[in-house]
Amino acid sequence: MLRILAGLGLVLIIVLLFLVTVVDQSHYQDQSFYQQWKQNINQVKISAADTAGPLQVGWARINITPSTPTPMAGYGNRWGKAYESVHDSVYVRAIVLDNGTSRAALITADLLIIPPTVTERLKWKLKAINFSFDQVYLGATHSHNSIGGWGNTITGELFAGDFDPNAVEQIAQAMFLAITRARDAQAPATMTYRETVDSVNVRNRLVGEEGTVDPEVRTLQFTTREGKKALLTSYSAHSTLLGSKVMALSRDYPGLLVDSLERSAASFAMYMAGAVGSMGPVERGKDDFEEMVNQAAGVQRSVLSSGAIEEVQAGSLIQSLTLALPLREPKPRLTRIFALRPWVFRWAFGDYPVYVKALRIGNVLMVGLPCDFSGELMADLDAYAKKQGLNLMVTSFNGGYIGYITHDRYFERDTYETITMNWYGPYNGAYFQEVVRDIVDKMK
Repeated sequence: MLRILAGLGLVLIIVLLFLVTVVDQSHYQDQSFYQQWKQNINQVKISAADTAGPLQVGWARINITPSTPTPMAGYGNRWGKAYESVHDSVYVRAIVLDNGTSRAALITADLLIIPPTVTERLKWKLKAINFSFDQVYLGATHSHNSIGGWGNTITGELFAGDFDPNAVEQIAQAMFLAITRARDAQAPATMTYRETVDSVNVRNRLVGEEGTVDPEVRTLQFTTREGKKALLTSYSAHSTLLGSKVMALSRDYPGLLVDSLERSAASFAMYMAGAVGSMGPVERGKDDFEEMVNQAAGVQRSVLSSGAIEEVQAGSLIQSLTLALPLREPKPRLTRIFALRPWVFRWAFGDYPVYVKALRIGNVLMVGLPCDFSGELMADLDAYAKKQGLNLMVTSFNGGYIGYITHDRYFERDTYETITMNWYGPYNGAYFQEVVRDIVDKMK
């Protein structure tokens, strides 16, 4: 019996060694992926668009609400159950810009993330309209009560329900149609950048008052000669006012915000989740739905505040960049010390391209990252960009996804964001900040 137990113990040890390793604590600047990033960014050549003509802008929306209930995406404890009712419809929205020399499309979807499966399908579709993926800037509202079915991995199905190729096709097709319709609706326009501080409607959900928040509400406003306006707003508070027990399809507070802006201030509005990592909404109300209404109203007051910093963009510069983002080997953490091996990660999470996106419009620089990027990392980046004459908008969920990027000082904390959703080891807060600064330097 002892020999049998000893043999089983040995087998268990071998299995564990096959599955589990220790967390790599080495500094990111000592890693080969860091040197590869530096090589990637140094090879980028950004040409000035001296021949650019007047700015042309068009916009469009496509309803992607299914005709019958489908799996919801957002909370793992739902186990991919289908929604039971529709509180408000979900959409894909697009703004297309063109100055005669360069063009770009901004797309946001009322989804948890922009799924890599959808991104790959969209790349294929863009060929039909001679649009490069480099020219497409992706973002999501990050609703935890939207449609799922788009994840073709074990983890994807946990958070988004059973995989359905038709769901992927329908979302990608909606993005394609939104681009084409926005392109066909283009008209001469000007752009204004608006920025307000709203610390009332966002909190640090990771460490509370020990940490900081990103309180800025950043908005691009496009105005046609006929006076029609389109607004693109970004904020850092998570779209999690509707909890996991609410089985109603909804865009959460960004949906109410967009609808209200379209009723009161604009012909068209869209929203992209900003640096939402570690940032939560402020819950005020008797239930989830009242909290959602109050949050949307608070953010809208900030968007339309008469005290906003406002900068009219004199030029029509459009510059786009999509660049591969090297990372260390993925090792999802089990504890502060132990992690799963990279092959286990790829088996459970998949293996999709990871990249950073950037879009400069006038003096506004948008940087799209493949993660829940922490708002605590924004203050230094915002100040750095302003010194270079740029207004910085960092958005999460750019079409790839690598988990949470938090401030490095919390790496050893035993929390959901730093353990469960940290897949690429330590020092990524500093690394991603350096990546953004490098892009600012390249596109200033």
